[in-house]
Amino acid sequence: MTGGLRTLVRVRLRGEVLFDEPLSLHTSLKVGGTADIFAVPADLDDLRVLLQIITKAGGAYLVIGGGYNLLVRDGGFRGVAISLRNFRSLEELPGNRVSAEAGVTNGALVRFAEERRLTGMEFLIGIPGTVGGAISVNAGAHGEAVMDRLETLTTLRGVSMVTTARAELDCGYRSLSLAPGEIVVGATFRLAVGGAAEIEARIEGFLAHRRNAQRVSHPNAGSFFRNPEGLQAWRLIDAAGLRGYRIGGAQVSEAHANFLVNRGGGTARDFLELAALIKEKVKEQSGIALEEEVKIVGVE
Repeated sequence: MTGGLRTLVRVRLRGEVLFDEPLSLHTSLKVGGTADIFAVPADLDDLRVLLQIITKAGGAYLVIGGGYNLLVRDGGFRGVAISLRNFRSLEELPGNRVSAEAGVTNGALVRFAEERRLTGMEFLIGIPGTVGGAISVNAGAHGEAVMDRLETLTTLRGVSMVTTARAELDCGYRSLSLAPGEIVVGATFRLAVGGAAEIEARIEGFLAHRRNAQRVSHPNAGSFFRNPEGLQAWRLIDAAGLRGYRIGGAQVSEAHANFLVNRGGGTARDFLELAALIKEKVKEQSGIALEEEVKIVGVE
């Protein structure tokens, strides 16, 4: 089945196609085995074609945004890894609204809005990754979140494009519920008119906070664990005495204890073992069960 799927994807897809591609090259942690197929659809029609091929062949697929908030196991992914990096359209709409495709970086969205003196998305400036990834986990910072400004979400369910109003979405802290296999392809955000100096000051404030609080220089996936309600995961990890603790190439960052970093030569197994140890020690010390914020995929 894999051979036939490879042939169909290579022949019918207009975008880039790679075989046995190391996903460590496409994730911020720099770990993970290979994907059978790594596909970069040229546009929405190309993505539809790809999904039709995969579905007909009974294959599996995984969407990779900027590769943040993702841990791929060392055995890789048996199926098609899909990159939406060609989905980069940004458009200003009437009524202080902005539409953005899933492959737009968070920083590009913030700067696009800033140029038009639209405020409300500045908190995203220090969060790496793409709009699609940010939406899929309801990314946020400083008490603000993506869903606070989202007006409509556009997704693919199978090959059907669906637009859903914010009020109809099931979302919460760092979470968004979608149908199995549903892919975020874009969104519309409702912003507000702001002063240029005010917007610039907010952006610089958020960047300064990131620089001071998260001086993490090694490859990482961002915050590894969710913050328990009313608490901060990094404080719990710190209290368990694990700042700087290392297993293989994976280490609890000395700069921010909720960041697990690749000190060189790290494997997915190193990170999984370190994460398991952190959960065990935090539970023993505080009685609180931490949950991963990163998405863990692939085979051992």
